Amino acid sequence: MPRLPRLTGAATAALALGAVTATPALPAAGKDPLVTDARVVAHLDLAAGQTPENIALDRDGSADLTFAYARQIAHVTPEGHTLVRATLPAVAHPATPLVRRTVVTGIARAHDGTLYVNYATGTSRTGIWRLSPDGGAPEQIAALPADGLPNGLALDEGRGVLYAADSVRGTVWRVPQAGGPATAWATGPALAPLPAPPARGFGANGIKVRRDAVWVSNTDRGTLLRIPVGPDGSAGPVETRADALAGIDDFTFPGHGRSVLAALNTGNKVVLVRTDGTVTPVLTAQDGLSNPTSVAVRARTVYVPSAAFTTRRDPNLLLARLRHFLGRG
Repeated sequence: MPRLPRLTGAATAALALGAVTATPALPAAGKDPLVTDARVVAHLDLAAGQTPENIALDRDGSADLTFAYARQIAHVTPEGHTLVRATLPAVAHPATPLVRRTVVTGIARAHDGTLYVNYATGTSRTGIWRLSPDGGAPEQIAALPADGLPNGLALDEGRGVLYAADSVRGTVWRVPQAGGPATAWATGPALAPLPAPPARGFGANGIKVRRDAVWVSNTDRGTLLRIPVGPDGSAGPVETRADALAGIDDFTFPGHGRSVLAALNTGNKVVLVRTDGTVTPVLTAQDGLSNPTSVAVRARTVYVPSAAFTTRRDPNLLLARLRHFLGRG
């Protein structure tokens, strides 16, 4: 998610990952890189607020992005053609914590093409909004606290629920997919922002559902967390799976195991975090990254939106090739 002008991605000034301390490591000599053929397919308009915060992929390889400051959901083809799908309603006097303006943050896609997004306004319009695959105006399906900042968003269609990571309140909210009241599903210090400098005020940020658990990044603490989902749907104890990854925003799983590709927003990197804590940069500013906010993978194509929140240069969508999927482990 953003912060003006130093936003963090699925609030953007992100920081980090961890269960073991992650020691950055370059690829071993003579080994092929995991990610190759990076290219920017869409250069976006910073002046128009086209700061991509989060991404959801379609089966045809196209992507839907949230443009945080423009309050928009945009569709981008693999060739880079960009079309605005919808604009969230304006708010006369936004009072969003930390950013003081309206921002569209996390996005998730259902199998039928329905899109869900988080909208942070500092008013009663803060919450989860739905966009039908048939078009039409976005509609709010759940309210979230006006004094929070909903950031990352994940959908578990098997359980019929959405999870929203609140960066300010340090809470994972759970909402029925059909809409309805939000429940504080997980809270506690591990999800909260740091209480003092170098805190930026952003705790829980990116979020993903992975089999029987919900994974969350904490920007201020630089951690990647795993929260088991109990048989009754309740949250289990929070586990720290990686740490010391300054700048972490959102992330994805590039294979069947627990290795992660993570966007390090402030470091202008995408890194591979293996289960043993090893951290390997796979994309950098030299490839075209400019405050990357999230990562997605489909059919060995890696998608990375960059919002240019602090660089102020070239917000874009970058595509690259994943040489192979990572196995279980």
